[in-house]
Amino acid sequence: RTVTCGPVKFGSEHPIVRQTMATTNTADVDATVEQVIRCADKGFDLVRVTVQGRREANACMKIRETLFKKGYDIPLCADMHFQPKVALMVAECLEKIRINPGNFADGRKDFDEHVYETEEDYIQERGYLVEAMIPLVEKCKELERCMRIGTNHGSLSSRVLSFYGDSPRGMVESAIEFADICRSQDFHNFVFSMKASNPLVMVQSYRLLAAEMYRLGWDYPLHLGVTEAGEGEDGRMKSAIGIGTLLADGLGDTVRVSLTEDPEFEYEPCNRLSEIAQSRLASNEDAAARQKAVKSYVDTRDITSFARRHGDLPAQEEGDPVDVRGFLHRDGSVLASVSPEMFSKENVQYLYQELGCKTAVGMPFKDIATVDSILLREIPPSSDTDARTALRRLIEVSMGVIVPAEELEKDPLPNAVALMSLEDAIAKEGKLPEGAVRLAVTLSGLEDDEDIIKVKELGPSMVLLKPDPSLSHLHASRRVFELFKSNEINTAVIHHFTTETDDSNELALQLGTTIGSQLTDGNGDGILIEQIGDQKHFGVDFVRTTSFSLLQGSRMRNTKTEFVSCPSCGRTLFDLQETTAKIQDATGHLPGVTIAVMGCIVNGPGEMADADFGYVGTIPGKVDLYYGKEVVRKNIPNDDAVDSLIDLIKEYDMWKDKEEEEEQEAEVLEEVAVA
Repeated sequence: RTVTCGPVKFGSEHPIVRQTMATTNTADVDATVEQVIRCADKGFDLVRVTVQGRREANACMKIRETLFKKGYDIPLCADMHFQPKVALMVAECLEKIRINPGNFADGRKDFDEHVYETEEDYIQERGYLVEAMIPLVEKCKELERCMRIGTNHGSLSSRVLSFYGDSPRGMVESAIEFADICRSQDFHNFVFSMKASNPLVMVQSYRLLAAEMYRLGWDYPLHLGVTEAGEGEDGRMKSAIGIGTLLADGLGDTVRVSLTEDPEFEYEPCNRLSEIAQSRLASNEDAAARQKAVKSYVDTRDITSFARRHGDLPAQEEGDPVDVRGFLHRDGSVLASVSPEMFSKENVQYLYQELGCKTAVGMPFKDIATVDSILLREIPPSSDTDARTALRRLIEVSMGVIVPAEELEKDPLPNAVALMSLEDAIAKEGKLPEGAVRLAVTLSGLEDDEDIIKVKELGPSMVLLKPDPSLSHLHASRRVFELFKSNEINTAVIHHFTTETDDSNELALQLGTTIGSQLTDGNGDGILIEQIGDQKHFGVDFVRTTSFSLLQGSRMRNTKTEFVSCPSCGRTLFDLQETTAKIQDATGHLPGVTIAVMGCIVNGPGEMADADFGYVGTIPGKVDLYYGKEVVRKNIPNDDAVDSLIDLIKEYDMWKDKEEEEEQEAEVLEEVAVA
């Protein structure tokens, strides 16, 4: 279905619409006009502005008129919460109205529990929704305005929470009942969105909505976004995981990448994700050929629920000369590609640091974010005693060293993991080269079903999955996982991603869309990023931290403080970028802790559902601090709020001082090294 928003068309055969949101105070007409113009000049197709009340609605009229006078017809969308009457006002001048089903009619955000004995009881309470919505629907129909029914995981109404819980199903049902009101008035110029800060929740919600629309025979366009994604590579990674997964499913007609940065900086990732999606469409001859080249398989994924496949970890066997159990990690493994020269006497201490190791008297030890195994395409010769000693020390702390079998046959490395193609492993019946302790197998997706099934009898410690470039990466990977599932093959699968890019943002987007789309399906036990080409643009440390960001963004392995940070808008009551940077600097060393930084109350309490602690703007110059969904400290001056947050984390015994933590670890490591 095509939906029209001023000169822009959504859905059907139309290109993906790229949009952003202004961060200015909407009542400041000049500042808002200037920012919208910068966004339009950058390439955005649509800009959303905050409308808190009548003052902002009146400003919107002037903003729209000024933009027209300056020759800009880029459509504007009013972001509405709590104010049905103000929505009617702003519909007079702006092309699109975004309403939030969680608070549009409720008028307030609460977590009161409502008891509904039956679904009929729940449905009977829809009356006040109809009363609030009908006038806006009639106005939009009369003026040919567009509407977005934008459900947020963080702001479901207490009514929906009481009946459906804090769930993707609740998000879908909340949107559907508002769409029913639109349809009852024969109004169809609307789109849906199902945003969440958790990419897994976001993906499942959109998939459920798409399935429900198929069931109902509906065909309304979808606006995609991961809300409160954050900033930098992490924000881009989260967005790529969620948005990229859905675009790969063929879902999504308009995209916004929500970053805690100025809106202009959202354009590049937004546009790039759109380009990646377009390149994957079957209407593209190359993409169609790659999809067709994948051998047939039956897709049995259940989009109504999420379950992660857990591959077997390496098991310790009697007679093993080293501990192999640390070669992979239960929550998701990170493998790193390294080169022989990194093991030189001059470089090896730096390499240990790049791999995330702690060191004591020159000896490496694993830490919370140390790579689990390394890939060595070539190994230092056995005559290089310094390099071989460094490798031995890594293996002794249970870091796997994966080496092509042909290299090990030329110059054995004791206790290495021998890497073979599936074809070679079958031909050799899994026999290991001299000194190797375990087998790893590579899969390209070109193999026949019968050969892939033989992985079960070969019993490798892991499979490195790197689909051949002639195949659709997505479909070739899904075929392998379907074969493993149907044949009860529990071998751990590591996604092997190769790249030549020199752009860290591009790496995050490619990684999120290509591998994140597998991890959000629950398929994959880890990641290996290998830089190919003559020049390696990123150090081992950067690739390692990027890999861990992918796993954390996919809700797998948590190795650093998780930040849920809103992208700022006209409602924001403090300098969000500066405050977020301060909080990250002060608390970024607390793995397992999630902190939400929210500029205002609209989504704040709801997004606390995924956070341990919340920092939420309430009135100018003041913030409230949350523990979970509960306000525990109110009206704290901005200047004191970060220190107060630290005190709150300490109060709940989730704090560690950076210096104390490092000193304690150093003492333990020194003792181990001496022993």
